Amino acid sequence: MSMDQRPEWSDPNKPEQCSSFIRKGDGQENHPVSVQKYSRFQKHKSTEPTVQELYEGVLKGDRSLLARAITLVESNAERHFQKSQQLLQMLLPHTGKAIRVGITGVPGAGKSTFIEAFGTYLCGLGLRIAVLAIDPSSSISGGSILGDKTRMEQLARNPHAFIRPSPTAGKLGGVHRKTREAMLICEAAGFDVILIETVGVGQSEVIIRDMVDFFMLLVLTGAGDELQGMKKGIMELADAIIVHKADGDNKPIAEKTKREYNRILHFLQPATRGWQTKAYTCSSLTKEGIGDIWKVIQSFEQKGKASGVFEERRKSQSREWMYSMITDHLHYQFYQHPDVKNQLPKFENKVIAGDITVATAVEKLFQLFLDRKN
Repeated sequence: MSMDQRPEWSDPNKPEQCSSFIRKGDGQENHPVSVQKYSRFQKHKSTEPTVQELYEGVLKGDRSLLARAITLVESNAERHFQKSQQLLQMLLPHTGKAIRVGITGVPGAGKSTFIEAFGTYLCGLGLRIAVLAIDPSSSISGGSILGDKTRMEQLARNPHAFIRPSPTAGKLGGVHRKTREAMLICEAAGFDVILIETVGVGQSEVIIRDMVDFFMLLVLTGAGDELQGMKKGIMELADAIIVHKADGDNKPIAEKTKREYNRILHFLQPATRGWQTKAYTCSSLTKEGIGDIWKVIQSFEQKGKASGVFEERRKSQSREWMYSMITDHLHYQFYQHPDVKNQLPKFENKVIAGDITVATAVEKLFQLFLDRKN
């Protein structure tokens, strides 16, 4: 084939009308094109750390292993239960040295903002802070946003702080049923202050009182209508009431609100024996009053340890924790019982249809549960 061969469809009498040529290739027919085959992407399966690795990592303050240890105790998988309890047993001698502070408040009181300002202040004092932020779980999907860490950007970047958002998982009071175990792990990791933020305020929130040393309630200014709506029970559980957002034009109103709360608190039973609950003002914006709150907590700890109330409360909390775990275990065992799982829908339909009373259905289900156990 010549280098200037024309296509067969061109007019040989009018070559100027065709600018195309057919030229011989570079011998590609002797070198077949190879198509590279790509293997399917497979996610690398990370191996679970052993109990000993988690134990050593937590004691060293390894943040990655600390997070994985908390994930382990929060897991509902049966295969993780024994492993988590073994880890907690090993860490137990290293716990109990931190001050445990519970923080609750009405919606919009600025709990996350206060914790960031308060935690940053404590980090500035050279203390190590762990924040267990409890997020509400959806009753429909069961999911949680877990956005507290994004709202505490400054504190989250502080090397002396550790923030762990956890879902409520439907547990009464907005406190995850594994929060106690997570708190112990953080204490073993060497944190000096444990801050537990709860979902909101209400009678169900009293569960946090059973796991912290110092319990503070955040409120907003304008105590008139708020005091009418505030439940007496939650105020009787607080060791301090913090009137938040006391800055700018709101500061005089905050001072007035503080005085109104102090008048009310004077007639209430103190939450802790030997300690008078009072109201205080602070601003996370100007940082005014933040240091005073830490001094109040320190005074509470010193007086409580001197009188023995501090140690007595922790022993009482351990006892209540045991009873709570018994209740949770019985609840789990009952609904996992094969006969109960089989008969529960039938009794449910009979109750809905009005064929039997609720009490009768419950009695028969418990007979199935107890007979199988025996």
